[in-house]
Amino acid sequence: MPKITFLPAGVTVEIPEGETVIRAAMKAGIHINASCGGAGVCGKCRVFLEGGEVEGEPLPEGGYKACTLIPKSDLVIRVPVESEVDRRALLRPAKKVASSWLEARGPAKVSISPVMQKIHLSLEPPSIENNMPDLARLETGILKELSAEEIDINWKLLRKLPYVLREKNFDVTACVFKKNTPRLLDVVPGDTTSRHFAIAVDIGTTTICAELVDLNSGNVIGSTSDYNPQISYGEDVISRIEFARKKDGLKILHERVVECIAKLSQELCGKHGVKPEEIAHYSFAGNTVMSHFLLMLEPRFLRESPYVPVAAKFPVVPAKELGLPAGDQTITTLAPCVASYVGGDITAGVVATGMAKESPLTLFIDIGTNGEIVVGNQDFLACAACSAGPAFEGGGIKHGMRATTGAIEAVHIDPETLEPMILTIGNKKPKGICGSGIISLLASLFIEGIIDQSGKYRRDLDNPRIREGREGYEYVLVWAEESATGEDIVFTEADIDNLIRAKGAMFSGYQTLLESVGLEIGMVERVILAGNFGSFLDLEQAIIIGLLPDLPRENFYFVGNSSLLGARMAALSQEALAEMEQVAQMMTHFELSAHPGYMDYYVSALFLPHTNLDLFPSVKELLQKE
Repeated sequence: MPKITFLPAGVTVEIPEGETVIRAAMKAGIHINASCGGAGVCGKCRVFLEGGEVEGEPLPEGGYKACTLIPKSDLVIRVPVESEVDRRALLRPAKKVASSWLEARGPAKVSISPVMQKIHLSLEPPSIENNMPDLARLETGILKELSAEEIDINWKLLRKLPYVLREKNFDVTACVFKKNTPRLLDVVPGDTTSRHFAIAVDIGTTTICAELVDLNSGNVIGSTSDYNPQISYGEDVISRIEFARKKDGLKILHERVVECIAKLSQELCGKHGVKPEEIAHYSFAGNTVMSHFLLMLEPRFLRESPYVPVAAKFPVVPAKELGLPAGDQTITTLAPCVASYVGGDITAGVVATGMAKESPLTLFIDIGTNGEIVVGNQDFLACAACSAGPAFEGGGIKHGMRATTGAIEAVHIDPETLEPMILTIGNKKPKGICGSGIISLLASLFIEGIIDQSGKYRRDLDNPRIREGREGYEYVLVWAEESATGEDIVFTEADIDNLIRAKGAMFSGYQTLLESVGLEIGMVERVILAGNFGSFLDLEQAIIIGLLPDLPRENFYFVGNSSLLGARMAALSQEALAEMEQVAQMMTHFELSAHPGYMDYYVSALFLPHTNLDLFPSVKELLQKE
């Protein structure tokens, strides 16, 4: 069997005959960009052959597609810098692109009443006069504390119960799951009520974020995040659903996400002196596909008409059964989903902002590898998913990449010389362009008149940065000698077309969803931008390209990771957990493609910012000044 050594990591792995290099990289834990999940159509999984013989498809700009590369001998493979991932980029502070929801309003208020409760009991030891069974003695004490009439018991506790009760002379702590009929999950000697913790987790398509929460005080003790290791099997959920259909594909995706959550949990516990068995609750929120992968549920029918999930409301699962660091009592809950592409992350976000309890007509937007929107208030909620694709996270863009060190995140173009000024994450040499940089670049090219409303470069501009490349006209953002890749970083008309289609899908989604409930964009009183991407979005630039509606700027708020905030609230409050279920039931889901006017709205949005400039009065005024 051939051996492959990956540089610069210096990791060597042995693989079966006929296995591809990208599968070898997955086995070795080496990340290679693979937007299409190894289907061979994106060209992003470029690697360089440093030694050995191969059979595979070379790329015009040099290197090979890792998904087609088959070793004919032992190999030495170099993974280029654009495939590197750096967790530090996830921890950079958000920009002040709009009013912060947390500063202006704060999260929705909840009382601290965790669904996982610890009850300290000093029971009367048995005697000849009072020799009731151990379980009955314990049960009587718990029911008195809970003011309840009955409690379910985990029968396995009976095996250890007599020893636990007598270890500290019937002074014990009961761990009770308080939802509907209370359920006793564990009992331990002594008073452990001061050590009561939960881990809230947002399982994103690109990143996984976790918080360690003190269930007594409600304080966040620590937080951390990392890239979702599933990105090695596809940048978007569709690619991963396809990967899950391969042999052991679903098992691999499940194991990778659990391994990452376990690593983040151990990191948080180790840093803050918490034992894994002191974790009472893992509270998860994620989109429908990520929720299926976490529980290893078949995702295939999410993609096939009529788009049916295995479940939208998930049962409580013991954390140990998922392989997470935990005690016998630790439970996991998942935020309920609404539809195949409107998941628990959106339900959690709606609860976190409190929009379902307030009167202003609110448009909630989460732009990521998929685009989800919710419109409503205390009277109604309607939602939809927009098929925007992964363009805003670099997918389908020639030199697009995720937001990691070296990614270009902001661009300004001089109107006279057409020379760019760029900023990269970490102030490192540029490797490519991330989502916020892509929007910034597109807005600059448009507002400076370098491209027209249809996204085509002006052919009459005599400037070396505008040229005809292998794939048509392009703008050279970074010359090869100034880039970390040693190649020109360019922005092509094909890239622009992908972005216009993506932003067109989002804007037509707003229009269609609002029309479906008898409203128009001008009636929206508040816009909430959710997700990490929204926190780094330049509001003016997003409006200039037509990604966001042209509404008063003071009506825009960014809430950051509302999915994680909602997961935390569900850990802290039975009320919030119940509200998530109510919100999921209350939300009416609309399939945009089935709406008779959707295609008309979509086609009209395939211009910068729109064919109807009256929908964008501030942009119209800006263009008239040019």
